[in-house]
Amino acid sequence: MPGGRLTQQDRRQIALGLADGLPYAEIARRLNRPTSTVTREVMRNGGPAGYRADLAHHATERRARQRRQTAPQGAQAAAQPYGRDAEAVREYAETLTTVFMTSGLPKMMARVLACLYTTDSGSLTAAELARRLQVSPASISKAITFLENLDLVRRQRDEHRRDRYVVDDDLWYQSMIRSARSNDQFAEAARQGVALLGPGTPAATRLENAARFLDFVGESLLRAAEQAREVLYTTTGTASDSTAEPSSDHGRTAAPRDHAAGG
Repeated sequence: MPGGRLTQQDRRQIALGLADGLPYAEIARRLNRPTSTVTREVMRNGGPAGYRADLAHHATERRARQRRQTAPQGAQAAAQPYGRDAEAVREYAETLTTVFMTSGLPKMMARVLACLYTTDSGSLTAAELARRLQVSPASISKAITFLENLDLVRRQRDEHRRDRYVVDDDLWYQSMIRSARSNDQFAEAARQGVALLGPGTPAATRLENAARFLDFVGESLLRAAEQAREVLYTTTGTASDSTAEPSSDHGRTAAPRDHAAGG
């Protein structure tokens, strides 16, 4: 990261930028930092409205001390497969968590999803998630239920009849389809409003234009999703046998299909 870790003065500049209503990208440019660094910093320390530079600095120092104290037992302390740097993986998972949070996911749900996406198998049990994230099983259960309802994870039984929670390629497609269907529902509701409010009135015109816009976007989205679906199953490369991930990670959870039909 350019310039190393954020200093207390950096955090004060972030707070000033937020007070001035600057976007994250502009604040990051002024600090010569990646936008993701500023985004993660703000989201994990109160959000745009609650960010306080001195409090954020003290909280970061406290988290760093806690990580050093718990490192031997921590989820990321274990050796990473493929020769990865464990600390770099942990920091990347935090960045991915922030990205999910900025898209609207609550923090715990975002952490679970990021954990699954940074696992080569793309699947973990509730116990494995709780251990890696160092949270209670109840927190995992609540997060999984939330994510399942959004079609962002799915559940499957392994050979030991344990529930495993999975992010696989087709889930991106299913999530996109769900988003398009929700647009259809709003467009239909908007048309009902047009009839009720009276065609040609300002309110009805606003709803009618929204319905037409969503019809166009929804159709384009569905068409693009169908056309691009097989991209989700493209193999970009395979690690050599000498760096292969240990078999305990359960391998891939769903083999690529000849025709895509599934963090």
